[in-house]
Amino acid sequence: MRNTPARLLLATALAGVSSLASAQDAGTAICYNCPPEWADWGTQLQLIEEKTGIQVPQDNKNSGQSLAQLVAEAQSPVADVVYYGVTFGIQAMEADVVEPYQPAHWDEIPEGLKDPEGNWFAIHSGTLGFMVNVDALDGAPVPQSWDDLLDPAYRGMVGYLDPASAFVGYVGATAVNLALGGDLEDFTPAIDYFNALVDNDPIVPKQTSYARVLSGEIPILLDYDFNAYRARYSDGANVKFVIPEEGSIVVPYVMSLVKNGPNPDNARAVLDFVLSDEGQAVWAEAYLRPVREEAISDEARQVFLPDSDYARASAVDYAAMAQAQREFSERYLSEVR
Repeated sequence: MRNTPARLLLATALAGVSSLASAQDAGTAICYNCPPEWADWGTQLQLIEEKTGIQVPQDNKNSGQSLAQLVAEAQSPVADVVYYGVTFGIQAMEADVVEPYQPAHWDEIPEGLKDPEGNWFAIHSGTLGFMVNVDALDGAPVPQSWDDLLDPAYRGMVGYLDPASAFVGYVGATAVNLALGGDLEDFTPAIDYFNALVDNDPIVPKQTSYARVLSGEIPILLDYDFNAYRARYSDGANVKFVIPEEGSIVVPYVMSLVKNGPNPDNARAVLDFVLSDEGQAVWAEAYLRPVREEAISDEARQVFLPDSDYARASAVDYAAMAQAQREFSERYLSEVR
């Protein structure tokens, strides 16, 4: 009788090991923020399963929601890998919810686009601008500048993802802030801009809104070049991409290995795959800039705007951008009407 608790403990431990082994044998890896309509994750997830046998369920969180859930689950992680904007990757490292891993092709990732230890690393990048459904403008011209979006002609037409939660929303705020004379220590120009935009009845969703642009529900969305090119060249929509005259920014999206995730071997295999030739080609064919640039085909390059347009978009100090994010979010929530 005195040995019963020990037996029960052993049985419980063995059941836990058996459960974990079954999950690994089944080839499962949980990715937070792998939405099929964003950056063609749908194709990437299908290819991962086809080539590795690992099933990665679709997940529609945004970057902020993913980080919040990782922190909430830190004592009992559910996710294995996570995909998010670079500032959230830096914050996740600081929150100690991810762990180092240097995937295949590590040496081909440029410095500045990876944490030296491997807590996060870029897989592709995008340039922020206007994704415009021309047919939904009701005859108004395609806007060319940040200032244009304040014109009453675009009332109820402009959308941007919630910058206090979604990474692309924060990227838009950073882009307009820098374009209008602010810096990463002072977001007052962005706060003033969003308050002015309120008068034009903007649409502010929290999740990726690609389908809503194609339907015309959101005629103008602050979004990346790759989504606009996909809409135009893959889905046949009359969509144009505009890099605003005042300027914009380029940002990487990154992935991390979740600390103490339930399926670490599968997680590493997924991270290896998205940086493989095949995985990087998916991003390139989805009109993103893969971190391994040799993966971009000549055909894919031809759809991009001219280099003269991209000259208006610049890289920023992403660590400083991450540092400023929390304070900006608080200001946006308290100051924007």
